[in-house]
Amino acid sequence: MTARSPKTFLLCHGAWSGGWAWKKMHRLMAQAGHRLVAPTYTGLGERSHLANPSIDLETHLQDIVNVIKFEDLSDVVLLGHSYGGMVATGVADRARDRIAQLIYLDAFVPRDGQSLFDLNEQGREPMRKAAAAGDGYRIPPNPPPPDTPQADLDWLNARRVSMPVKCFETKLKLEHGEPAMPRSYIYCTRIPPGDVFGQLARRTKSEAGWRYFELDASHAPNVTAPEALMDVLAKIVE
Repeated sequence: MTARSPKTFLLCHGAWSGGWAWKKMHRLMAQAGHRLVAPTYTGLGERSHLANPSIDLETHLQDIVNVIKFEDLSDVVLLGHSYGGMVATGVADRARDRIAQLIYLDAFVPRDGQSLFDLNEQGREPMRKAAAAGDGYRIPPNPPPPDTPQADLDWLNARRVSMPVKCFETKLKLEHGEPAMPRSYIYCTRIPPGDVFGQLARRTKSEAGWRYFELDASHAPNVTAPEALMDVLAKIVE
């Protein structure tokens, strides 16, 4: 069943990942009548050869803002997954005239002046120590969710790369305050130990200006539950 109103989804992907990790979603998006644009941030995925210690959240914001500019995208559904919620919030602030709505998928939702480490205090020191033990500026990947099939684990682990620590340390500066466009939060309910997204789910479920959804999946439904994820995304934009 195709959508009455085709949408352009622009992905802000999670940490250690890339647009490549959303491979399963392109066919489902097309079948639903939508388009998925899935760029990869500087220093990750097919752009991992550009990794350097100066890469931070601001770099990744500019990556996505430039996709909007050079692809001349408008009426965009901005989809932020995990760390990508940090990026999407900043992009919505910088390019608000191009964004129709924001969807956060098990993602961080920063307020002005917050970093990812401010929202994940329990992970701050372990991740900094992990970076220091390696090349000094990159954090090795967290393991994929435990319910990930072996074939997908092999695919993911062959492609995920370390993440510049500055991306997690940078405090987001919002020039226009809280995003003014419609916002939805999708909380993945197969909760791993040390779940950091429950706090965001509770906030968005109770705070004015949000639509709240739950998905029976673990943290990367684009890999482990793509059809169920597509169903929720289609419902949000219908």
